[in-house]
Amino acid sequence: MRSLAFNIAYWILSIGYGLTAAFAALAPGRALTSRVIRQYVRRMVQAMRLFAGIRIEVRGRERLPDGAFIIASKHQSWGDGFATYDQFDDLAFVTGDHLEKFPLLSTVLRKLGAIVVNNCGGHRAREALKARAADAHAEGRRILIFPEGNLAKVGEKFRYRSGVWHMARDFDLPVVPVATNLGLFWPQEAFEKHPGTATLEFLAPIPPGLPKEAFLAQLEAAIEGRTAELVAEATGRPVTPAVQVPTPDELRRAAAS
Repeated sequence: MRSLAFNIAYWILSIGYGLTAAFAALAPGRALTSRVIRQYVRRMVQAMRLFAGIRIEVRGRERLPDGAFIIASKHQSWGDGFATYDQFDDLAFVTGDHLEKFPLLSTVLRKLGAIVVNNCGGHRAREALKARAADAHAEGRRILIFPEGNLAKVGEKFRYRSGVWHMARDFDLPVVPVATNLGLFWPQEAFEKHPGTATLEFLAPIPPGLPKEAFLAQLEAAIEGRTAELVAEATGRPVTPAVQVPTPDELRRAAAS
């Protein structure tokens, strides 16, 4: 019943605020649209608590640097974006181009200044990421990116993509890794939810200037290591490193070949 109640609330909130944001996008500037989306995110986090019984405990805010920075987060749950966005007043975020298939959502994303890139990656996606992230950086906004590019099951991980390193290098920004165990309570995009206290933890920032391979190794070790610890903390099981699996795109390419 909790899952059903939350999913009803999810769609009511998403449709209602989505239409409101689409109308707000007609106004000059992005302030009104941003305000609507902030309210939507806040209500969604409240719905997670009230209907699904999922509370979000946030740790490590004292580690956040001053000024602009990049947030690189583990992505286990559709709720990750809501939980992280709710921590900031003005956050730019990187999302896949699959969301642009919905006309109203595409309009809202453009108005918010979201950084929309091709899910398949590659040189063209990196160029788009650089160009669109430059606008957010010029405005001094924090930028959220999920470096795996896909929702991973608890206990699994995908190859970490290099887009976050390119942004850190291009804009000379620190990167704040984020670990989470929210996937235990809201697995990926699943209908069924599980009550409990999920943790979102900001980790020590990684300064700019590292070579790509060293940076990605440090980022992955920080996120995956702490995520495994948070999962163990919530379940009472031993800390178990995540297993790397192929991305959906890699599986499709392998099947086509």
